[in-house]
Amino acid sequence: MQDLFDDDLLNQEPAPKPRPRPPRKRSKGAARGETAKRILFAIPWGIFAIAITVAGGLVFAIAMIGIGILCLREYLEMTEQVRPVQRAAYIAVAALILAAHFGTAFNVLLILAASFPVLFFFGADSRHRDGITMSMGVTLLGIVWIGIPLVHAVLLRDLPHHGAALLVDVLVGTFAADTGAYATGRMFGSHKIAPSLSPNKTLEGLVGGFLIGTMAFWFAGLYQDWLSGTDALIIGAAVAAVAPVGDLFESMLKRDLGRKDTGTLFGPHGGILDRLDAVFFTVVVGYYLSVQLVY
Repeated sequence: MQDLFDDDLLNQEPAPKPRPRPPRKRSKGAARGETAKRILFAIPWGIFAIAITVAGGLVFAIAMIGIGILCLREYLEMTEQVRPVQRAAYIAVAALILAAHFGTAFNVLLILAASFPVLFFFGADSRHRDGITMSMGVTLLGIVWIGIPLVHAVLLRDLPHHGAALLVDVLVGTFAADTGAYATGRMFGSHKIAPSLSPNKTLEGLVGGFLIGTMAFWFAGLYQDWLSGTDALIIGAAVAAVAPVGDLFESMLKRDLGRKDTGTLFGPHGGILDRLDAVFFTVVVGYYLSVQLVY
């Protein structure tokens, strides 16, 4: 009996392996909930941005230096493998912002040119000398990517009479475009636009973000009688169109460096660079269009 029992066990067909469950798609309700979390998390930072913008002057410039330091810290940590010249980066960005506030565009250009000998001075030590070409190149990218947009934020805020309002409009348009693209992409997105750079970016999200960002800027302009509806639409459309470019640029860097987020300052929403990637592009476009159309 025991042998028969054993033979039955040997001849029994193995039980079929359970099929893996397909990944569950996120519901529209989950997407809306995640969007609401992003908005709620951004509210205190939005209040901070409005407060320093209203204060203006040296307060705003110092705040930009602080933001620059936080951004550089994340960037330098991401690129630490190539040993960037950290002291030169911090000095150059702070000097660029102060030059924008106390001087003119000529002074900003002068500081940018002076960053090269500063890079050489701090990069000629024994720690950086081996592989200095890569170290200086990565450092210079950080100075330009982070420093130049913060310079334009100061220049935009310091425009006479309407600088503060225009900067707030640019931030509103950027935030609306980013949030609108995220929400519409989550709910309706199906056509990928740049899967090799950012797999979650979709054509539907791009169109939704552009329309929402443009109308947000235009709506903000309704309360500013010195800004015509046509000018508001032009600036708003440019801001909304450029915002995803800044996002894709940062996504390209993160993918190359093998990082999901730039930091943890915003908890599950990433670092400060993750939140300002679009602003670094829109504030530059917003400044030049404001000068051209408003002044």
